[in-house]
Amino acid sequence: MNIAIIIPCLRPYMNKAYFPTGIAYVASAMQKAGYSFDIFDIEAHRHTDEQLRKLLLQKPYDVIATGTLVSGYKYVKKITAIARETNPRALIIAGNSVASSIPEFLIQNTAVDIAVKGEGEEVMLELLDAFCKGRSFREVKGIVFKEKKQIVDTGQAEPIRNISILEPPKWDLFDMELYLSKSFQDVPEPYPIPKEEIRAFVVNTARGCPFRCTFCYHVFQYTGYRRRSVASILNEIALLKDKYGINYVNFFDELTFSNKKQVQEFVSGVANSGLRFFWNADIRSDLFTEKDLDLLQAVKNSGCLSFGYSLESGSPAILKSMQKKLKVEDFKRQKIALDLAGITSFTSIVLGYPEETLATLKQTFDVCHDLDIYPSTGYLLPQPGTPMFDIAKAKGFADDFEDYLMRMGDRQDLRFNLTDIPDDLFQQEVARHLKRINQKIGLGLREDQLVKTFTFVTSKDSAHRPEAAAAAI
Repeated sequence: MNIAIIIPCLRPYMNKAYFPTGIAYVASAMQKAGYSFDIFDIEAHRHTDEQLRKLLLQKPYDVIATGTLVSGYKYVKKITAIARETNPRALIIAGNSVASSIPEFLIQNTAVDIAVKGEGEEVMLELLDAFCKGRSFREVKGIVFKEKKQIVDTGQAEPIRNISILEPPKWDLFDMELYLSKSFQDVPEPYPIPKEEIRAFVVNTARGCPFRCTFCYHVFQYTGYRRRSVASILNEIALLKDKYGINYVNFFDELTFSNKKQVQEFVSGVANSGLRFFWNADIRSDLFTEKDLDLLQAVKNSGCLSFGYSLESGSPAILKSMQKKLKVEDFKRQKIALDLAGITSFTSIVLGYPEETLATLKQTFDVCHDLDIYPSTGYLLPQPGTPMFDIAKAKGFADDFEDYLMRMGDRQDLRFNLTDIPDDLFQQEVARHLKRINQKIGLGLREDQLVKTFTFVTSKDSAHRPEAAAAAI
């Protein structure tokens, strides 16, 4: 059986490459089960449509699989159209949130035959086994497909409860040297070692998030928050160090640490392992206070350089609408505590909730200004499957759903304005506030970089981390 896996590129205009961790886990499970396949990595190699067409004509493929975020619907639509054109008899499979959040629409409006919902490893193996043996796809949990003009949804597959048993991805299936050559771009300055010596890579420690913010959609939101054991995480890091000389780890999760016990266990594990590496991670926005300086010193000694945690809004009313279990004062206390510990902070904000006004914009940016933290700034991007999409739909934004999906993309662009603020004024005010933060901190960003920095920006004890293509399976 000939199988092709296609990795889309969500930001073809950027000279970056985000390792496709989610697809890597699925591909690794397939290889372990004995399946062979070709990988066409557009994210890494930026294949043109014509180049992809030629690659898919190299042999007759029986199965072609792809997947990405729902914001990349237009890329999946184009890729699967080329797949169908070149391999008209192939079974075309899609995963990640583009499949989990809009499975029926995806099947009815693209060349996708089967949408995989949620976790992909076990579902994909069941699906391939059914395909090889001629079994009904109805026997495979966790998929949506069309059968005799009827949409069939087989429900949710049982999640992998203990994700610590999963083996690390088979990194050598991918062009690791290319990914590593670009990895320093997501390491904040000042660099802990000379830039040319940095060997950074991503590691997933958890799946899901214990919170349900109304603007956020991820494929694990119905399966609970699951963390790997410290031993399994450190084992993966040891393998990366041994095989690729990794010395900097970007923990790439929805949420790496949700409580202090997890932090303590990880820091102790690092100390006992003898491993030495630099790292950053995402934490709750109210995890630490000045009372935790002893713990934070241990965190820093373990190699931690920075933590990411989201403010999202400085308005208590909007935070409530977001279902963010956060008080602005707690966010401020954490930033001050991390400053005292010498650990850099980076944060993100989501602008454009229906309640947003010029006053609430100022509230949000004032928090960042006062704390000397330059935020990763994004406009609300109502994703299908979230409460905010329901509001956008009620306001008429998604009357033409195909057009809505084709308009989705980076949150750094104002795509759907749900506020009463005119588009031009909204964007002007955002730029004005970012400019004053830029000037205060002394970052030296140009006008065109205020929102679209797409890089870490650090000054004093602040940093900016870009929104990255998620690695959810």
